[in-house]
Amino acid sequence: MSDTLKRNAHLVEALGSALREGDHALGTVPALLKRVLAEESWREFVTQRGEHVEHQRFADFVTTLPLKGLGATVDLVRRVVADDVEALDLLDRALQAPRGGDQSKRNNVQIAPAGNTKERALRRLRSDAPELHADVLAGRLTAHAAMVEAGFRPKTFTVRADDAASAARALRKYMTPDQLAALARLLVEG
Repeated sequence: MSDTLKRNAHLVEALGSALREGDHALGTVPALLKRVLAEESWREFVTQRGEHVEHQRFADFVTTLPLKGLGATVDLVRRVVADDVEALDLLDRALQAPRGGDQSKRNNVQIAPAGNTKERALRRLRSDAPELHADVLAGRLTAHAAMVEAGFRPKTFTVRADDAASAARALRKYMTPDQLAALARLLVEG
């Protein structure tokens, strides 16, 4: 057995174990996942039983039972790494369908991020605003702030509904005088 396959097996085993153990072990999952994805250890390894394993798709690796896979769901892995932008981005890259075929759903596994998620924002920034994507990965911007800066999401803010003075302060802080005048006209007419 080659040293590479042994190293891959060790990483895969550590990641699977951390996912199954829960509690404090879950904190190690993002770092382990980043290594497994960056080194593509999940593609080929040898189990403790000496079985040679190869995977073409990361989703298959995730859902395949241990020792040949993680025995988890893609959704669980997403939730565990949700606070680690770099791990989330690498996960999304690994889950994307290869060119030439739509494999966005296979074996009832949802691959593409849905809705207004951080993962979806990272994917959009990666493809359409790589400089802002780099800023998000470096921690200089949040995914949401980068989406707003790129013009992919509107700027929003929260206004208290129970305090008119507080609402007025928030509106003055975030809106231009022209926007405030237009809002005042709409409120009076409305």
